[in-house]
Amino acid sequence: MNDFISRVEILKLIAHPVRITILQELSKGVKCVSDFEEFLEISQPNISQHLGALRRAGIIDFFIDGRLRCYFLKSPLVIDLLEIFNKEYPGELPGPECCPTTKKGTYPGERRR
Repeated sequence: MNDFISRVEILKLIAHPVRITILQELSKGVKCVSDFEEFLEISQPNISQHLGALRRAGIIDFFIDGRLRCYFLKSPLVIDLLEIFNKEYPGELPGPECCPTTKKGTYPGERRR
C-alpha cells in the first residue's frame, strides 16, 4: 500500500506543465538550470523551485560540476509515465453493448432497486 501511495504522490507532484517539460528534457539526458532557461519561459528561481520539489520527492537528483548543478532522472517510474503521456491514441473507447447511448443489449449484472 505504501508504494501505491508514493506513486499517487508522484502523479500529483508531476501534474504541472513545467514539471512535465522538465522531466521530458531530463529523460533525454543531464541538464543544468541554464539549459532549462533556454526553452522554459519562466524565471531561474521558478525553475529552481520546480527542480527542488522534484528532487525532494526523489524523482530527480543532481551533481555539481564546477559552478553548475547538473540534474538527472532518478525514478524509473517517470520514464513509464512520460511514455504513456506522450502516446498517441486513435480515439475514444467504444461504449458498452448495454449502453443507453448505443441502445444495444442489456446490463449484464443484477439490477437492484
